[in-house]
Amino acid sequence: MHRRRRTALVLTAAIAAAAPLLTACGNDAHPGAAALVGGQRITVSQLDERVGEVRAAQRAAVQNEAQYQQAIARTGTLTRDTLHTMVLDRVLHRAADDAGVSVSRKEIQQMRSGLEQRAGGAKALETAWLRQYGIPPQRLEESLRLQLEAQKLAEKLGTTVDRPEFWKALSDASKDLNIDLNPRYGTWDVQKSSRADAKTPWVRDVTTAPTPQGM
Repeated sequence: MHRRRRTALVLTAAIAAAAPLLTACGNDAHPGAAALVGGQRITVSQLDERVGEVRAAQRAAVQNEAQYQQAIARTGTLTRDTLHTMVLDRVLHRAADDAGVSVSRKEIQQMRSGLEQRAGGAKALETAWLRQYGIPPQRLEESLRLQLEAQKLAEKLGTTVDRPEFWKALSDASKDLNIDLNPRYGTWDVQKSSRADAKTPWVRDVTTAPTPQGM
């Protein structure tokens, strides 16, 4: 696989908790916060809105209630996974910014065009991304930007997204941002820059677009 095409999908890694490094943000000091990242709140309402986007997209993609319930069953950890993505987005952006890495609109469009060709069109790509990664159509390009940032950061560091050097950069960014999750959503592992109970392999190869399937 070509190194430039190994990219990171933001839906998590299997790792252990670093609870002693974290404090609970779901208390009187930070009411309504799902997480604090760099002193900025990700509110519960913002998280609920993002989850609602996925559920609405899932509902629109199926023909009946039974299929929708199946889609919900397959994404039972959606709320936690969505928060993880929202936090990791900021961590990765901080690490990329610290390294002088940026992603242009043109690069995002080029990546999307290539994936659409492999998937069989724009709609097929959106459907596949929703089903396999829980990314609704309106967040697809945001997800691709994240992937490109990870790829370019790894290249700047002279490594790949599955190597310790890459994770060290994210770990440093996590420490700088002083991430603090509401305990109802888990804990954040500073060393691995991931929610502690995340189970899904973090590194994905998106050169071969996901195959659309029924929701």
